[in-house]
Amino acid sequence: MNRTILGAVSALLLAASGLFWWQGRAATEAAAPPPPLALTDQATDPAAVEDEIPTEDGEGLRGASLPQASEATREEKRFNRLDRNRDNLISRIEALAPRVAAFRKLDTDHNNLLSFEEWAVMTANRFKKADADGNQQLTRPEFATTKPKPSKHPTCKC
Repeated sequence: MNRTILGAVSALLLAASGLFWWQGRAATEAAAPPPPLALTDQATDPAAVEDEIPTEDGEGLRGASLPQASEATREEKRFNRLDRNRDNLISRIEALAPRVAAFRKLDTDHNNLLSFEEWAVMTANRFKKADADGNQQLTRPEFATTKPKPSKHPTCKC
């Protein structure tokens, strides 16, 4: 009796999953983009075809306009990577969080010769130095003072 009920339930579940899969494929195919327009006999002239191709500045495009990306400076990108909660302030916790992985990278032999306390004191001092008003949060101008110095490229020894 149990085998019969279990077999019937399994068959129903298998049929239902097949039905959902089949409907999912149909919905995907219905949302597929239309096929590209084929060139007609009227558009076989190369000049006419060339007029239909959009230019590099986007002139001649059909449909909605392209979205414009906002330009962000390196400092803004660096600030945004640390500002996890997007409140335009970097808390002490946000400043220290990515440095845990950096500590693990520094301690390659895992013997803890570079202790976390020593490393955290260095990072906390750097944060304290950048926090000009002492409110335990960095604003964008305060954060800009922590910008790493550019590496010196060796000059050519020609």
